[in-house]
Amino acid sequence: MTTVFAYAAPSASGELGPFSYEPRNLRNDDVEIKILYCGVCHTDLHKCRNHWGGSQYPLVPGHEIVGKVARVGTSVTKYKLGDVAAVGCLVDSCGNCRSCKDGLENYCENAPTLTYDADDRKDGKRLYGGYSESITVRESFVLRVPSGLDVKSAAPLLCAGITMWSPLRNWKVNSKSKVAVAGLGGLGHMGIKLAKGLGAHVTLLSRSPGKATDGRRLGADDVLITTDEAAVARASNRFDIILDTVPYDHDVNPYLSLLRRDGNLVLLGLIGNIQATPLNTGPMLSARRSVSGSGIGGIQETQELLDFCAAKKILPDVEMIAIQEINDAYERLIKGDVKYRFVIDIESLSKVRG
Repeated sequence: MTTVFAYAAPSASGELGPFSYEPRNLRNDDVEIKILYCGVCHTDLHKCRNHWGGSQYPLVPGHEIVGKVARVGTSVTKYKLGDVAAVGCLVDSCGNCRSCKDGLENYCENAPTLTYDADDRKDGKRLYGGYSESITVRESFVLRVPSGLDVKSAAPLLCAGITMWSPLRNWKVNSKSKVAVAGLGGLGHMGIKLAKGLGAHVTLLSRSPGKATDGRRLGADDVLITTDEAAVARASNRFDIILDTVPYDHDVNPYLSLLRRDGNLVLLGLIGNIQATPLNTGPMLSARRSVSGSGIGGIQETQELLDFCAAKKILPDVEMIAIQEINDAYERLIKGDVKYRFVIDIESLSKVRG
């Protein structure tokens, strides 16, 4: 059996380093992908350091994967050798529940199978992610990368991109919409680009005046500094939707008055229990405003996103790194020192393997 070379976290406190594992035998409906590039997501950092609990080691992270098809099972019809393909946060689901049948496998009522730090639904074998030479995934969870997308930069679309795209589509954002994006990081910068691509009027919400220049460079029409109380007051009843990408506990109440009647505040950052300030329902009741949550997206939505980005020439802002730089990259992630997504050139694994 072929051995796959990868980088893994050996423990919650250990640095990522070389690791090898044996992949499963190719099933009839499997696609094996030789990985070219893998994005670095905050989830990778959280999982490796067990910030959310439950991580199992050794852990190979990575769920923003782009590569080329290397092998296909006998029943595979959508992909052939050499096709440029991608894998995101999901590699399986039950296929039978209402969410799965609606094409929203990410909300599988029997729990979707995540790309890494999870067990295969069929044989229980441990699953490893994209900081690897290759990955084997069911055909129905493989995505096609359109020829118009730069493969070096496309990887973060598989998580950061779809996380922003799914709510934009679900709440039917269009050229008449006024959208605000709270937070300018890996998610926020994609939110600005995608909302602008849909024709919306886009405003960046930020506590930092220093983010204004970059926000406008990325496509924001306006920037609202949320520490400026007078400016916030003037912006009341302005937005149809606010996409809140802030990944730590914070007070969301000031955002509510910025929404129009029937407006929606969508929480995208994984916060857990919001403790900063209890939610004030007054602004919600006075104008039928809503607070919602949204997770990644289903396979159909993700393919739609890739096709849209190819047509509109939308790509994340990325910094390419070698796998040998991943531990330093994690430290920079903690400091917010990246604009706006690291992408690993997986060819660099060959220099470690020798």
